[in-house]
Amino acid sequence: MTEVQAIVLRGNNLAQGSQDTGAPGDDDNVPTPAKPGGGVSPGSVLTLRRLWPLVLIGTGIIVFFALGLDSYVTFDALKQNRQWLLNQVSEHAVLTVLAFTVCYAMMVAFSLPGATVMTITGGFLFGQWLGTACNVVGATIGATLLFLAARTALGDVLERKAGPWLKKLEAGFQKNALSYLLFMRLVPAFPFFVVNLVPAFLGVRLRTFVGATFFGIIPGGFVYTSFGAGLGSVFDSGEEFSVSGVLTPQIITAMVGLAVLALIPVGVRTWQAKRG
Repeated sequence: MTEVQAIVLRGNNLAQGSQDTGAPGDDDNVPTPAKPGGGVSPGSVLTLRRLWPLVLIGTGIIVFFALGLDSYVTFDALKQNRQWLLNQVSEHAVLTVLAFTVCYAMMVAFSLPGATVMTITGGFLFGQWLGTACNVVGATIGATLLFLAARTALGDVLERKAGPWLKKLEAGFQKNALSYLLFMRLVPAFPFFVVNLVPAFLGVRLRTFVGATFFGIIPGGFVYTSFGAGLGSVFDSGEEFSVSGVLTPQIITAMVGLAVLALIPVGVRTWQAKRG
């Protein structure tokens, strides 16, 4: 082998070794593609697009109090304007029913104070049966809107960040969602707006929420509406009245009894699971 051939052979060996060891080059500056599923999930980011329902609700609450509309949702305002309101019902019955139902739904959807006054007002304006129908439909629509707003804005985010205990609670609640929701609707101890929000964070299905809300609020709604149906005579007599006296011990006992009945399916499933 000549000296020239030896030099050429040595150069080829060095070039081959450089390629095998990955010598620095332009390709080193190319970023490595991200693995599928990596990074931040779009659904877990609190963007304005997700939070707009809560922004709308907050704005509505501010406007409600800024305009002093809360002063119109009182029994004094009802007493002062009762004749005008009754005239509207007499002259524009269908329109008044629709307007009242929409107003009730908005009160509930924005979690505004005065739902009890509205329920009693429904009985005062429309009587026991039609008033109950307006109240129940309006409250169900409003509760559903708030449920959807909370689930859209925070439901997915809370589910991703939930710890093991919350996931376990969610699984148990979903398994018996109808019974638990009926119980919470029937027992007067649970605030209405809280029962609207909790199911949204625990992954309850929409139809289950709507059904439990509609049927669960009928007994209490009927009681308050019936009280409102007789409110005209109370106004005429000039007597003082208290809303706290509407739910007598007998009525509370009956409603709690219904709530316990709603939990019977849960007890039966638990008993069957232990036996199986």
